[in-house]
Amino acid sequence: MRARKVHPESHYMDRIGWLRAAVLGANDGIISTASLIVGVAASGAAPAAIVTAGLAGLVAGAMSMAAGEYVSVSSQADTERADIARETTELRDEPGAELAELTAIYVGRGLEPALAAEVARQLTSHDALAAHARDELGISAATSARPMQAALASAATFAVGAALPLLTVLVAPTVWLIHSVSLIALVLLAALGAIGAAAGGAPVLRAALRVTFWGALAMAATAAIGALFGTVV
Repeated sequence: MRARKVHPESHYMDRIGWLRAAVLGANDGIISTASLIVGVAASGAAPAAIVTAGLAGLVAGAMSMAAGEYVSVSSQADTERADIARETTELRDEPGAELAELTAIYVGRGLEPALAAEVARQLTSHDALAAHARDELGISAATSARPMQAALASAATFAVGAALPLLTVLVAPTVWLIHSVSLIALVLLAALGAIGAAAGGAPVLRAALRVTFWGALAMAATAAIGALFGTVV
């Protein structure tokens, strides 16, 4: 008898925590810094002032992204812990009701009542809390909140994303500064959208076009404000 071949599978849910934060950080780094540079340049500021503004935006943005991600994901983690603690108490005080609740969940997903009851009983016997966390609360190892991971990923990718438009300022001729930064930013955003979509198993072209559109809109808005401010001053 030939050995049964194992069917290999590759999923993306285990990447969701760091991937979301990384894509958000890099995207924000490119858009916010490029938009800041374009806006300051459109006002007629000197190259040194443009570089200073871009560098300040990089540092402030990276710190802000880290703090924002840590606080928001920590709130999610706190909620998850509170739900787990409540479920632990309910499993201790009302095991019968919790078993019935788990059975009802499986019936709702399409199992026959007798089979659902047996599945619930076996999963409860194996690890009741894990079964309820996964199937009742929607909490699993792949999707649970990781505040520090999200903060570091977001801050690091923001800094990398912000550094690229800033480097363009240092090498591009002053007369082509706005056009060079805008073009580089749009290319980077398209590439980022495609990479993020590919890493998450999503359609690449749609993601690239989506992020490029919003980046172009942001830079156009700040260029208009900068030009208006420069004219008034």
